[in-house]
Amino acid sequence: MSVVTLRELKPGQTAVVVKVTTGGELGRRLRDMGLVPGTPLKVIGRAPLKDPVEIKLRGYNLTLRNNEADHIMVEVEQAS
Repeated sequence: MSVVTLRELKPGQTAVVVKVTTGGELGRRLRDMGLVPGTPLKVIGRAPLKDPVEIKLRGYNLTLRNNEADHIMVEVEQAS
């Protein structure tokens, strides 16, 4: 399994959050939205210009800008 940023995932891919690489207000806000280590997520889609990205986690959909997604390291789950 490979560890990449959330921005690098394609629609339909699933992954598990490994870590949030920023602190301060943005880091706290991302963690408050449920992006904590061990959280599974799935990329639902992207806007036409690839920003923002929509993900599904913990039973709800969340949209993040690419500059926010760059701070979320995920472990990609391989398709079986």
